[in-house]
Amino acid sequence: MADSKIKVSRQRSKAGGLTAVANAMRHAIGKAGPVRGGKALLNTNQADGFDCPGCAWPEAEKRSIAEFCENGAKAVADEATTSKITPAFFERYSLEELRSKSGKWLNAQGRLCHPMVLREGDTHYSAISWDEAYDL
Repeated sequence: MADSKIKVSRQRSKAGGLTAVANAMRHAIGKAGPVRGGKALLNTNQADGFDCPGCAWPEAEKRSIAEFCENGAKAVADEATTSKITPAFFERYSLEELRSKSGKWLNAQGRLCHPMVLREGDTHYSAISWDEAYDL
């Protein structure tokens, strides 16, 4: 029988517990700070919180304080980041340069905090006002 070659041994590491929660907090604090990151994780997959942006975690009737996995914590930390991309970023990098960057690199730069537009024939995004953005 094929199962006879299976060897059962002690686990080498844990996939959950306090170590996993501490690791998740490390990601959140590193990107969003202790208050913002902690608050975001405590609201992940909670009844009056928000759904994890990383997956379709099933919603249990009784929820624990840590209703997320490590990848979910990373996704929440990314969304809660305090890093911001300003118009100066787009003055520095052309569209061609941005296309050559990895998704991970682009994500690590932060979140947009100003409306931008790429006009026909331009090589760089340009800053515009919110009124202009709403009119597009």
